[in-house]
Amino acid sequence: MTEEIKAATHLPAIRTDIELHTEDRQVLVGELSAPVTGSETVLLTLHPLPTAGGFMDSHVLRKAANRLPALLGVAVLRFNLRGTKSERGQSTGSFDSGNLERLDVAAAVDFCKKAGYKNIWLLGWSFGTELAIKYGPDHDISGAILLSPPLHRATDSDLLRWNEFQKPLIALVPGEDDYLKPNEAQLRFSVVSHAQVIGFEGDKHLWVGELAVRRVLNQVAQILIPGSAELPTHY
Repeated sequence: MTEEIKAATHLPAIRTDIELHTEDRQVLVGELSAPVTGSETVLLTLHPLPTAGGFMDSHVLRKAANRLPALLGVAVLRFNLRGTKSERGQSTGSFDSGNLERLDVAAAVDFCKKAGYKNIWLLGWSFGTELAIKYGPDHDISGAILLSPPLHRATDSDLLRWNEFQKPLIALVPGEDDYLKPNEAQLRFSVVSHAQVIGFEGDKHLWVGELAVRRVLNQVAQILIPGSAELPTHY
């Protein structure tokens, strides 16, 4: 007998509390959710703005960690950026508006590499997309997925680096986003020759509701494993 996958559903995974150590000696707390059968692919998540309530448990990222290891066979790493607190604990340091956070991204990528993951995808949400855009090209990653990119801190110069980097840069943009709607996103991301912008009619910046979350996770599945069937709604 199967049950519907709901907001609080935790599907099978090997969940391990982790610590990331940055170059400037901060300790960032997080969790790695890995498939029981193992995987070479990890989704490294970067959460929304800490000063506006963003943290590793922001709902889309938490649901990705709760579902994708079992449904898609990929690992999901979540962590609190410097100075950010959640049920898992508080990372040391303090918010630096996306500057010293480059060291947080570096520590997370390094952790994934040392853990043996060969395919490291960044999944940024809102503020997290700024970090993915600005610092993704500094690392050996497979690409970046951007949820609700505001393009406040990431500049055209940051975007232009992706032309040389040539790794996938895919923006998932809600049709009713508060900051950057699909038409404007198409224009802003046009400076990157291979960037993709995918609009989601009717959805908002925070992707509220189970239907919105399923749309996001189904699109993430298609990016990570092209040709994937829609993710099950029951397990």
